[in-house]
Amino acid sequence: MRMQEKCELNLSVYIYVLNTDLETPLLSLSLFLSFSALPISHKSNKKQKNMSGKEAMVPLLKDLDRKVEEDDIELSLSRKVWIESKKLWEIAGPAIFSRVASFSMLVITQAFAGHLGNLELAAISIANNVIVGFDFGLLLGMASALETLCGQAFGAKKYYMLGVYMQRSWIVLFLCCVLLLPLYLFASPVLTLLGQPKDVAELSGVVSIYLIPLHFSFAFQFPLQRFLQCQLKNTVTALISLVALAVHVIVSWLFVYKLHLGVIGTAMTLNFSWWVLVFGHLGYIIFGGCPLTWNGFSIEAFSGLWDFTKLSAASGVMLCLENWYYRILILMTGNLKNAKIAVDALSICMTINGWEMMIPLAFFAATGVRVANELGARNGKGAKFATTVSVTTSVIIGLLFWVLIILFHDKLAWIFSSSEPVLKAVDHLSILLAFTVLLNSVQPVLSGTLSGGCGRQKYIAYINLGCYYLIGLPLGFLMGWSFHFGVMGIWAGMIFGGTAIQTLILAIITIRCNWDQEAEKAYLLVMKWSEVK
Repeated sequence: MRMQEKCELNLSVYIYVLNTDLETPLLSLSLFLSFSALPISHKSNKKQKNMSGKEAMVPLLKDLDRKVEEDDIELSLSRKVWIESKKLWEIAGPAIFSRVASFSMLVITQAFAGHLGNLELAAISIANNVIVGFDFGLLLGMASALETLCGQAFGAKKYYMLGVYMQRSWIVLFLCCVLLLPLYLFASPVLTLLGQPKDVAELSGVVSIYLIPLHFSFAFQFPLQRFLQCQLKNTVTALISLVALAVHVIVSWLFVYKLHLGVIGTAMTLNFSWWVLVFGHLGYIIFGGCPLTWNGFSIEAFSGLWDFTKLSAASGVMLCLENWYYRILILMTGNLKNAKIAVDALSICMTINGWEMMIPLAFFAATGVRVANELGARNGKGAKFATTVSVTTSVIIGLLFWVLIILFHDKLAWIFSSSEPVLKAVDHLSILLAFTVLLNSVQPVLSGTLSGGCGRQKYIAYINLGCYYLIGLPLGFLMGWSFHFGVMGIWAGMIFGGTAIQTLILAIITIRCNWDQEAEKAYLLVMKWSEVK
């Protein structure tokens, strides 16, 4: 009788194990063998003797059930993190490379100019960071509207709309470039009016005129990049960026050291490189790289332009308010004593920050795409989980760079300048650079979630306006001039007064977000834009 009861128990447990979706046959076999070795205890209690075999194993199976569920939850969480990380890095990895390669063109240009002299370095820094940076932020932000529209449309499988959206973005951004053209043509008087030294303002104005072709390349490159990014074709973008970077290095060497074109030659090299990016991406798309999403040029792109412009403008204001914030920092520094050294040192720090910022901006884009894809597929929980994984990953990378800057604080400026005063000034500012990098590892990812993923560009613009220009900028001005802390006071006030508060607000909004409600909003938005004719 004992043998029969034991066999019944073993068979029941084995059947239960087979039905619990355990991952490995080895685990199932080990559980079966362990239960086979268990003896059946019979106590003298009369009530226990009368219990059936099925009733006797209920406590055992409940304990097993609890343990298996806990293991499944643990395995499921780790597997979810792994799967989501793979999806995230499929976008962020190539995006980091392509953004770092694109920004490296500016860094290489600045490095070549820095070895020509302090005046040349100041001129190319002002032209890149203020004039180009001004419309770069606006146009990049306007193109970011595609992250919402294309990302959600791709998630909802409305593939044909992606090509239409991109063409609408081309039209809107090109018209915006035309409106911004006077900024390049009259850069010298504008910079003089803003308090820059006369010789720096004049040379920066000459450089800016030679950067006009670069200015118009943004109108096509930014939408092309986001069009491919939303389809997870970032490897293509990375390869094209590698080719453009190689062209830039060769042309820079040729113009500066062989043709001796000076600072003008360094500026002209950017035109070649960025148009290589444009034609490379465009050629891939037109010649069959995106058969589902590109159906040729369409007259439909000219419809719904006003609504598209409003959405693009909200995205542009959101990003450019943030982008201009640090450009204003350089302009304010230009009004300090010994401005050339201060501007050179701060420009080098901002270049290093911008270089590293390409990583959080890649996560900004990747998070926006992942969240938009999940919301477009009406999966609120998936969007929330994608946000959590992305923020955690970006913070870890930010901490790594924070440590590197602290360790190598006295060697950061070597590739940009050989001037001893500039090297000392950069070393002095390195601690603020480290904290700026750390804060910027969180803030863009949260912005990408709420703007690119959820389409809240307008609200992010209000937050940026309040934190940066109503809190950070006055605090920086107060610490820089009233308390006589100079450039360190300006920068410290702006990052701890503006960026830190903005990051805190975005974190609170993200934590309190109703993701299921956002998924329904995304579905309605996709339906609305797909019906625009």
